[in-house]
Formats: sequence, structure tokens, C-alpha cells
Amino acid sequence: MKLTQNDKLLLIGDSVTDAGRDYPVGYKNGLGNGYPALVDALLRTGYPELNLLVLNTGIGGNTVRDLKKRWQSDVLDLKPDWLSIMIGINDVWRQFDTPEAVQSFVTLEEYEATLRELLDAVQPGLKGLILVTPYYMAVHEDPMRSLMDRYGAVIKRLAGDYGAELVNTQAAFDRMGHHMIQSSLSNGWDHVHPNTAGHMLIARGLLNALDFEWDRGSPIGN
Repeated sequence: MKLTQNDKLLLIGDSVTDAGRDYPVGYKNGLGNGYPALVDALLRTGYPELNLLVLNTGIGGNTVRDLKKRWQSDVLDLKPDWLSIMIGINDVWRQFDTPEAVQSFVTLEEYEATLRELLDAVQPGLKGLILVTPYYMAVHEDPMRSLMDRYGAVIKRLAGDYGAELVNTQAAFDRMGHHMIQSSLSNGWDHVHPNTAGHMLIARGLLNALDFEWDRGSPIGN
């Protein structure tokens, strides 16, 4: 297990991370109803002795530009020990749901340059960094999926350059696609927002990156 005593794990991203959380950070249902809450529950029950703190600063609709605007307040000021970033879905999606707004698109070049700027600002204070690929629950031939793969390739490259843990969510959804329609893990029509099973897939990937021991602890009833 890579997290240690009293570590603070901060998860930042878009609506997939937000998952209906309350505001401000840490207030009431501050983790929302998605993968951050699942990660927290599994860490608390698997490693209660570590006294870990999980925070969620995801905001629906965000692109990497939005993360840059709130990086100081929602990341640096919170002083995480570990940081997980999953961003890029909206950077791609806006190019399909508002194709007329060409000037507002986050290009692949801007996406990478902005993430490098943010990582350079935060990495000196971190014990560990987790980069999570964006994804789209569709076959490779789908135009949005094809473009999403290119943004995901940026995340893979950054993980190598910055020595980060990589969570390849697209590969995880693709593996599930061998057994079911990928979109059956989506909470609706958009092939993006996960249902509980989809969120668990993301949570498992993130915890695997942290070397979570799934069989740790005594079974209930013993």
C-alpha cells in the first residue's frame, strides 16, 4: 500500500469525479456518490489504522482550463500528499456537442501544455501523483472515442514524464466490453457518466495503482 499514516488523497476532475458532491470541499456529502466515495469507503475499511483523508474537488463541466483557474484554491491550498487527476472528457466532448464554437475548443496542444504547467506547480509538494485517462464508452471507430484516445495518450505520456501512477480507464472499459455493451456501465445515454458499476471500475483502477490489498483484513463473521 503506497499511502501511509495520515495521508491526504485529493481527487480532482469533472462531473465524473464530482458525482453530486456537496460544496464546499469536505461538507456533508463532500465525496459525492461516485468513485471518490467508493475509494474512501474501501480505504477506510481496508486500512482503518492509517487514518486517511480523501477529498473530492471535482466540478461538473470542467475542462483543463477550469482546473487551471482553480488550481490554487482547489489543489495547492489543500496541500494533498497524493493527488489524482482525471480530466479531458469535456475537452473532447465540447468539440462534438457544440461544434460551431471552434474558438472555444481545448486543443490537444493546449491540453498537454496546461497539464504540464499544473503538474510543475504541484509536484514538488506531493508524495505521489495519479493520472487517470479520460474515456468514452464506445468502440474505437466512434469519432468521439477516437479523439478521446488521443487525449488519453497525452495522459500516458505525462505519467511517464512525471513518474506518476497511471490509471487507464479506457482500457478497463474496453475489457468490460468483451463481456457486455460498454454503455451498460453508463448512467444514461451519453456513454460518459458511469453508473455504480462503472464508478467501481474506476475506483478499483485507482486503488490498484496504490497497491491496495483486496484480501486484507478478516472476513465478516470470523
